[in-house]
Amino acid sequence: VFGLSSVAQVVLGKGNFGQQLSINLGFGIGVTLGIHAAGGISGAHLNAAITITHCIIGNLPWRKLPAYLIGQFLGSFVASATVFAMYYDALYDYTKGNFTVTGPTATASIFSTYPAPYMSLLGGFFSEFVATAMLLLGILVIHDEKNNEALKGTQALLTGLLVLGIGLGMGLNTGYAINPSRDLPPRVFTAISGWGMEVFTAGHHWWWVPLTAPLMGSLAGVFIHKIFIDFHNQPVLESGNEKGQQVMESS
Repeated sequence: VFGLSSVAQVVLGKGNFGQQLSINLGFGIGVTLGIHAAGGISGAHLNAAITITHCIIGNLPWRKLPAYLIGQFLGSFVASATVFAMYYDALYDYTKGNFTVTGPTATASIFSTYPAPYMSLLGGFFSEFVATAMLLLGILVIHDEKNNEALKGTQALLTGLLVLGIGLGMGLNTGYAINPSRDLPPRVFTAISGWGMEVFTAGHHWWWVPLTAPLMGSLAGVFIHKIFIDFHNQPVLESGNEKGQQVMESS
């Protein structure tokens, strides 16, 4: 709701009620609050790519995957419907009742991501891949208790800032979906709410890229963290003992 409504305000306000930074902040704030809301209950799995990655590496039982995905997709779909209802009058005024995916009054991008006109499918895939790898790498180092983890209670804020940083630097090419459950449900919603099936054919059938590239990027982020950081970490107990020994020697 925070993310999509910020896009709606920028687009429908014709740049007079926010800019790209507004959108980045909206998604960052939404992620922060989502983690606070669900962190203690489910681990705050807000991203299907991350959930599937946790299943692949053995951190989450596969039997739990359907419930997580249903929750993510339902939440994203309801968020789209909420923003659509909130801004329906503005949408109608902006488009004169003609909801389009492309063109001067295109509004489908309020809800889902679409590649910039100059982007190829391969280039767009790579952008989403890299952005999601950075997302996973950032999340892992924020929560890495064997290295230099964030202070307890700050993880949600730092993850929101991480998403903000991705938007600030990696949002130009594709709108940084970095999350299948953020992109597909709103696309389905727009398909049945007036924009039609063009939401699946636009951008050289772009719709499948935000589903697959984030998963590949997520796995790459885990691999990078394992190779360059986690394998070099000391066990928590050993690390703690070594710090204690250093203190004793200093004394």
